Amino acid sequence: MADDAEKTEEPSSKKLEDAKKEGNVPRSQDTSAFITLVVAVVVVYFATAFLTSRIEHLYRFYSEFIGVELTPKIAYLIGLNTLKELVLMIIPLATVVAIAGILASLVQFGFVYTTKPLTPDLKKIDPIKGLKNLVSLKKLIESIKITAKVVIIFAIAFYFLILFIHELPTVINFSLENQISWLVQKIILLVAIMLMILFVLAMIDLMIVRFQYFKDLRMSKQEVKDEYKQMEGDPQIKARIKKLQMEMAQKRMMSEIPTADVVITNPTHYAVALRYDNEKENAPRVIAKGIDNIALKIKEIANENLIQIVENPPLAKELYAKCDLDDIIPENFYKAVAEVLAFVYKSKNKSI
Repeated sequence: MADDAEKTEEPSSKKLEDAKKEGNVPRSQDTSAFITLVVAVVVVYFATAFLTSRIEHLYRFYSEFIGVELTPKIAYLIGLNTLKELVLMIIPLATVVAIAGILASLVQFGFVYTTKPLTPDLKKIDPIKGLKNLVSLKKLIESIKITAKVVIIFAIAFYFLILFIHELPTVINFSLENQISWLVQKIILLVAIMLMILFVLAMIDLMIVRFQYFKDLRMSKQEVKDEYKQMEGDPQIKARIKKLQMEMAQKRMMSEIPTADVVITNPTHYAVALRYDNEKENAPRVIAKGIDNIALKIKEIANENLIQIVENPPLAKELYAKCDLDDIIPENFYKAVAEVLAFVYKSKNKSI
């Protein structure tokens, strides 16, 4: 009993699916933040020319009011144009970043639509439970992770900043153009280094989150047994199993057709493939049968493998109705089938 109570088993696919329906998915905030940041940096880089042009336009607009008395009407005009330009600059960037945030979530755990987290739950405002969560091991680990990330990022950023400062006495002697070029290079280098650090931290966080997620969803042996029993009684599961079994049986049936001696057809609605091994069996065996689309498929495979197809509607219907797959044909069909096989063997110069 003690073993059953321990969560030692990996979560089943049903357990994972149920957790997903409830909105419980392995979500790494660092990974989402990293992907969003990368997209934001790329967008800003390629939108630099556009942003510069809007800023220049705004600067020229302000220049027109130099020396002009600031009336409420002019102040309103300046504010309105400033807001318009800011919207033009910010909205595209914000839209792309928002889409990147959504894609970052999709990359991690796919599309999830559920209203379960929005359902009111009085347990969430339980002060005792809230206090336990506040001092839980999970919260402690999160605090350590945040502290470690901040210390690492600031330490590396400070280190490179000191290196850049040491270059300033030399940079002072550069021309203004070269100084700007030096500054741009250092900014790009610093951004690249920060992105590399954030990438490493995001991957570590993703592994920790996924490990903790699957650990929290582990099941006891008793839970696995109970779930299996429940699934056995589920009509949908039964139907799905039956469908899979039928598909597998059909594949096996189709693979047997090339060994048939003859295919007897309706000619369009029924098809029954027979094989006769007179050394092992005393009568032909039904190795494939079907109606409509399956019948067409049987005939198609028979044609591909040069299997003789004989049109005999009454016999095809009777064999389909009275014989199951892999059955030896009943004795009352011996004469009719023997005539068909005799015709087939004669055409192949083969004796029964």
